[in-house]
Amino acid sequence: MLNDLKVSAFLAVRAIKRGGRAGFLLNVLIIAMVFMNMILLSSIISGSVNLFYEQTIDYETSDVIVKPDDNKRVISSSDETADKINKIPGVRRAARHYSLGATLSNEDKSISIPVTAIKPRDETEVTKVSETIVSGNYLGSGDLDEIIIGFQVAGNEDERKDFFDSLGGARVGDTIEVAYANGVIKDYRIKGIFQTKSWTVDLSAFITWDEMNSVLGYENTEASEILVKSMNGYSPDEVKYNMLSFNVPDKIQTWEESMTGIIEESLETFSIINNISLLVSLIIAIVVIFIVMMIKAINNKKQIAILKAIGIHKNIIVNSYVIQVLLISIIGIILGLIGIEGIIAYFTAHPMEFPDGNVTPYVETAVLIENAVMLTAVSCVAGYIPARRIAGENILEAMR
Repeated sequence: MLNDLKVSAFLAVRAIKRGGRAGFLLNVLIIAMVFMNMILLSSIISGSVNLFYEQTIDYETSDVIVKPDDNKRVISSSDETADKINKIPGVRRAARHYSLGATLSNEDKSISIPVTAIKPRDETEVTKVSETIVSGNYLGSGDLDEIIIGFQVAGNEDERKDFFDSLGGARVGDTIEVAYANGVIKDYRIKGIFQTKSWTVDLSAFITWDEMNSVLGYENTEASEILVKSMNGYSPDEVKYNMLSFNVPDKIQTWEESMTGIIEESLETFSIINNISLLVSLIIAIVVIFIVMMIKAINNKKQIAILKAIGIHKNIIVNSYVIQVLLISIIGIILGLIGIEGIIAYFTAHPMEFPDGNVTPYVETAVLIENAVMLTAVSCVAGYIPARRIAGENILEAMR
């Protein structure tokens, strides 16, 4: 068995040398390009998904979110609940949100969205919205008659540039009218505009908790949700478990659990696209290797017949072709890995600018290994079939 493999390896190396360096390098380059294609789209999709996860944690839900029970509209006694959460091990800070439906108007432009009340000091420890102010300033504790709005809410003077209804290019310092669902109508000065590049967040507006109290006409202790930031070294699941252990009321979810079905379906769509791309790449590899090895085997029919005539078993000949493909695949994959690492290094320094944010390709080691194994396997199969077919022909027919 070992001697047979040695003979197959000898024949493979000899065939590569006789076949010419240019042809060998071309085959290696094809495998490298196929491997890079398999990994590149997957890495971009993974980078986009990671960006979405980061945006969800940084701007929407933080690490853990507390929502009202299914049979309730709001979290009652939210101030007491937040104080209780802040004392739980692993919790860095809890921030309350209270949202009230409203229509924001700027001259002849209007948009209906919830206006969310926050406590700025708590919010800066729980989310990163304060770090995304592109114009003006963030809210300060106790600010009254002032509001910050998302980039999509502010909009553009040219409405063709907007994806959604907007205030038609509202700017910092402008005064807008806000008509709340409870019947209160107030004028606000725009203090700041933020741009997170998460369209759900950029379609929101924030005022201080004190300002919301003035809108409601009483000291509000209810909350629509409570966002919880975990300390370093604590996972969201650990913090959730600790909160449950301390009997925190209402519905407690990690940021992953809070994602809606629509979002999960979108992520599944990404996965399907990635799988289709992977399948196409593998088909390309199979077709290319099959054609190359078939042509090579046909051109070497007489040589194969001579080898069989002098007593070399056809399995040894077939294995020599498989070894050739194996060498081409391994060298091609190594070359592809070098190319992928170079591309990722470049885009890490210069992220791709997508409408939803800056995307950096991300590749897991397990994905690299899995794709390398698959490409090697299909390449060997594609090389085996034509070699087996030609080597199985009758010696006299092959010599004609």
